[in-house]
Amino acid sequence: MSSPPTLPAPTEKGAFVRDMFARIAPRYDVANRVLTAGMDEGWRKQAIALLAPPHGGRILDLCCGTGDVVFHLLRTDPTLNVTGLDFCVPMLDGARARAPKEARGTTTFLEGDAMALPFEDATFDGITMGFSLRNVVEIDRVLGEALRVLKPGARFVNLDVSKAPNRVWKSLFDLYFYKMVPLVGGLVGGSRQAYTYLPNSLTNHPDADALRNAFTTAGFLDAHYVRLMGGAIAIHVGTKP
Repeated sequence: MSSPPTLPAPTEKGAFVRDMFARIAPRYDVANRVLTAGMDEGWRKQAIALLAPPHGGRILDLCCGTGDVVFHLLRTDPTLNVTGLDFCVPMLDGARARAPKEARGTTTFLEGDAMALPFEDATFDGITMGFSLRNVVEIDRVLGEALRVLKPGARFVNLDVSKAPNRVWKSLFDLYFYKMVPLVGGLVGGSRQAYTYLPNSLTNHPDADALRNAFTTAGFLDAHYVRLMGGAIAIHVGTKP
């Protein structure tokens, strides 16, 4: 049986991504720490600082995976009520297994689609999303749903890989991202195919300016971003009117 294409067709992307994450779920956390040399932990902390969640607030983490952002939120403020949502059951199983040791407040993990959120309007005091937006089928639908379920004045903060503006830095990062990540990810994460797709998912993803504009078009106020790692990582922020 032939392997699926590195970049699946839009009509096949959702199922492809769900199956891919299901395969790598058991070793996903270890692979992340190895591939980023642990720096991903610091990036999440910076994203949460930009979210500035209110004490006792209700927060939603989209495409939560095994719960990294959820548990960071609760370590930052155990009074938060955090919901993690993902459409990949094995990833959610990993998050639930971690929760007894790592959840310091109230947390819930739900199966669901970021493009069709199962929540009422104006439910959350903040929304986060980490390293996932480039994997969704329709970015605009995710932004629209995030805006809908946020309370007025609340923020959506998205942390993800981006396209570095500096040519030298970009060439160095691309060498690592497109050549080394599939090799190391295959060895540590257990699927070279998955860790070949993940870097290539950046190919058609908007650059930082275009994604900021998408936030504005969706209806967010004060849409802006912060570059990390020479722009290879970016945190985008938008506020609901």
